[in-house]
Amino acid sequence: MRRFLNLLYKASGWFGACCIAAICLLVVCQVMLNLLDRISALLTGSAIGLTIPSYADFTGFLLAAASFMALAYSLRDGAHIRVSLIIGRLPERFHRPVEMWCILFGLSISLYFSWYTAKLTHESFTYNDLSAGMIAVPIWIPQTALLLGLIVLSIALMDELATVLRGNVPSYMEKGEGLLAKENQQDQSAAETCGGDDV
Repeated sequence: MRRFLNLLYKASGWFGACCIAAICLLVVCQVMLNLLDRISALLTGSAIGLTIPSYADFTGFLLAAASFMALAYSLRDGAHIRVSLIIGRLPERFHRPVEMWCILFGLSISLYFSWYTAKLTHESFTYNDLSAGMIAVPIWIPQTALLLGLIVLSIALMDELATVLRGNVPSYMEKGEGLLAKENQQDQSAAETCGGDDV
């Protein structure tokens, strides 16, 4: 099961990365077409009018898909911004219950949005809603990527909750906050070294 879940998180992260790469490719292609248009206008006096149809729509859809599909991978990797100001000042015995409450709260929000995104996607599919660009894209297609990202995030939060209930440290604390702690230790040792050199 652990292997399958790790593969699921990694696959969703890779999907998000591929969406970002596709955005970069679209932007480069559109810039090249604009450049050809400018050259044509300089040489012949009129632009060809080269453009990628619905370019802005496609980049928007890809950005939304990238953002949502990378949520679970980012959570597991400790890449989400965590404000640990309160939990860091609590006594040690309160850390686990507060961590569990935070995960439960995040899970409830994720499940709520998953449910309503599923309803919205089903409605868009039923009524055949289309985008308003030059190329009419069925809206349920980009909405499905959002829904999948939210579902995978919900699974990742359930996974983290099970980890904390078993008495283990959540993966986002091991990876993300562990790196921060190492950086702080390196900064402190560098400051002490510099201070020692000054004396």
